[in-house]
Amino acid sequence: MHNHGAQAYNQVAKAVESPREREAALLIKSAGMLQRVKDEWPEGQLDAALTYNRKLWTIFITSATREDNPLPAQVRQNIANIGIFVMSRTRELTFEPEAKKIDALVQINRQLAAGLRAVPA
Repeated sequence: MHNHGAQAYNQVAKAVESPREREAALLIKSAGMLQRVKDEWPEGQLDAALTYNRKLWTIFITSATREDNPLPAQVRQNIANIGIFVMSRTRELTFEPEAKKIDALVQINRQLAAGLRAVPA
């Protein structure tokens, strides 16, 4: 019953969220998954958290580097540069798992989410 209610809520949330709100929510979800891995180091969860974050950032990088993206070139370049760092850090964590290396990924996702949720001036 609870799961059915949560699914219904998620469907409604997707329908009413703006793209910025949706991106922020996905970044927060990924940051939460990574933070949980850092705090609890549960067996087998690092790969799942890294995979989710990598997929999310692949979408951001692909979108930012498209010619038809309406964002200013400098913003698109910044997103691409952050994405390159995220992918590099993800590769490091895959081969040499270390809890303290997760902090940067968590902070990046949280800060970008806060920026997306900020009201434009």
